[in-house]
Amino acid sequence: MRRTGAALGYLAAGVAAGPAGLLWSIAAVAAVAVLGVTQLGGPAFLGAAWVTRRLAWAERHRAAWVLGRPIDPPYVPAPAGTLRRRVAAVGAQPATWRDLAWLVLLFPLGIGLGVAGIVVTAVTVGMATAPAWAWAVPNPRAPFPVKPLMTTGGGRLLLVPLGLALLPLAAWLVRRLARLEVSVARALLAPGEHRRLVEETERLARTRARVVDAQAAELRRIERDLHDGAQARIVAAGMTLALAARKLRGVDSSSVVLSDVDTARRQLDEALAELRRLVRGIHPPILTDRGLHAALAALAGDSPLPVVVRGDPALRFPAAVESAAYFVAAEGLANAAKHSGAGACVLELRRTAAGVRIVVEDDGRGGADPAGAGLDGLRRRVEALDGTLTVDSPPGGPTLLRAELPCAS
Repeated sequence: MRRTGAALGYLAAGVAAGPAGLLWSIAAVAAVAVLGVTQLGGPAFLGAAWVTRRLAWAERHRAAWVLGRPIDPPYVPAPAGTLRRRVAAVGAQPATWRDLAWLVLLFPLGIGLGVAGIVVTAVTVGMATAPAWAWAVPNPRAPFPVKPLMTTGGGRLLLVPLGLALLPLAAWLVRRLARLEVSVARALLAPGEHRRLVEETERLARTRARVVDAQAAELRRIERDLHDGAQARIVAAGMTLALAARKLRGVDSSSVVLSDVDTARRQLDEALAELRRLVRGIHPPILTDRGLHAALAALAGDSPLPVVVRGDPALRFPAAVESAAYFVAAEGLANAAKHSGAGACVLELRRTAAGVRIVVEDDGRGGADPAGAGLDGLRRRVEALDGTLTVDSPPGGPTLLRAELPCAS
């Protein structure tokens, strides 16, 4: 009985909501069409969409009378920005037009199914309660068999068991009519493929961001372990060998032993230098300690070319972004020193509305291959963060390497 009552209430409310939705749809479309040729077109469209969404919100909650819970909203948040951008974003969402389609379709659907449900309920309940009211509405001109059933005591008593027998069937029919209407409402008002794809894209972006951050943290951990562990032990071993060589020179020892000790020291020094290069290749310690600008200044100081570094030293970015920007600069400076024949370079770091821009420009002879192994590896590293890498290197130069990295990644 509770479900039947909720279904009957849903159908009855649709009788009133149908004309209201149709009238608003006609008024909204007409207003937007008239004002669309003026500067008020954008605000009118956004205002009409806002009201339409409020009406659709009421319809989603009305569906809870039958479904047990409201229909989920399908909207994607509109981006902030100019009026034109917001209008385009709202207009591009299928949910905007599906809301309007439901308000138009609700007129015939709500009235047709609502009247049918009300009539079925009224007739069945009226038959079951005929002795209580039928005597007050005599109708001598009623056709057979309505006249004997409604105008005589025996006929009215006969209607009672007949009405009671039909009540379960009427209740089932009312629930089916309500289910039919709410199924159409759910098809139009529930989240569709567009919302699913947007949510899946956002989920994948969050997942990838977590993976990138975890990878950056793991690289920093490996760098610290190598710096504080293996590197420290190699330094200690080198000092021990140096002390042993000094003691051996102070006693009567063979030159062969001294030569072996010196060779071992040189090998340890080479291993330490290689380890330091490996640490810098994984994640330069200066990035963690002093930030991207200081790391770029260190790169410029190590370069055989004169390098001018431009940018705000106080700028800091996420670890993964700083690491990618550093290696873009390192590869750009290395290519300029080895292949371009450049006399000077400019290294520029700048914050943008979307994130960070790193630019490496040299005055060399140009002709760099964007598909080369080094630049292709950089491009994959940048694209993993949703960034872009462009290389502009016409024959005769100059060469411009630019990377755009979104900090949201």
